[in-house]
Amino acid sequence: MGKLTLEGLELLDAIARKGSFSAAADELHKVPSTISYTVARLEQDLQVQLFTRNGPRVEITEAGRELVRDGRLLLQAASDLECRVQRVAAGWESTFQLAVDSMVPTEILAPHMAAFCEVADATRLRVQEEALTGTWESLLQARCDLALATGAGPAGGGYLAREVAQVPFWFCIAPFHPLAREDEPLTEAQIRRHRGVVVADSARQLPVRSAGLLSGQQTITVPTLRAKLRLQAEGLGVGYLPAPCVQGLLQAGVLVRKRVENERTPETMSVAWRVGAQGKALEWWRQRLADKDAIAALLASVGRSYAAAHG
Repeated sequence: MGKLTLEGLELLDAIARKGSFSAAADELHKVPSTISYTVARLEQDLQVQLFTRNGPRVEITEAGRELVRDGRLLLQAASDLECRVQRVAAGWESTFQLAVDSMVPTEILAPHMAAFCEVADATRLRVQEEALTGTWESLLQARCDLALATGAGPAGGGYLAREVAQVPFWFCIAPFHPLAREDEPLTEAQIRRHRGVVVADSARQLPVRSAGLLSGQQTITVPTLRAKLRLQAEGLGVGYLPAPCVQGLLQAGVLVRKRVENERTPETMSVAWRVGAQGKALEWWRQRLADKDAIAALLASVGRSYAAAHG
């Protein structure tokens, strides 16, 4: 049977901070004799000395210091748990998981996360980056509560989705790449002779997809859009990139856009959630990310972020 209680840990913390039993008693609204008795009983139960007495003053022992240090963590955890339980009772989820397509770097969501924490400080927020079908899969397999995904959702249902943007994709290369000297529009035969850079689909079970890749074309497969963009800027490959992400880089001359015979169609960006899912955190994020003006501003900040990252 455990000898420690939260009340006992709170008492020890007060003594350690105040330096005497009487000062701790004043803070906790108890009589000093109750403090002395509780400490003596705790020392007896634990069979360790927690304080050395020197008249009205007390000094904490090394064992007492260890107990107070870890005890404060337990007190904070208990306080957090109490707060979360109260929030759950009020309709807020204890944990909320958001999955975003890797087109949107997690750090770009910082203003939205800050606003969420202002109203839901007891809800643990987890953000994960996925790619292509993997974002949809994370929703269907309950690895997230809400997804900001690109492309068409998988067949079979089980989710609701709201379109928030149409994202154009442009064929981009480094200005010193051999294709930069070719006349437009580029043909598929011209493009196929050069290595493509593609982002790996993060789906684990659903059929994976690749976009903008030609049959027979050599490829480098990378885990994120950041890596794809970097490799194309360094001339290691070619491929389509989201227009919002590269506008600043085109203006800076880091990349150039080339027209092609068969341009890639825009991708739909959607906010999606499982059928029947409820909760105030879900509703907050759903309203936040379903706002088309907010998404337009988000994509604009994505472009500025990529431009800044490439100097």
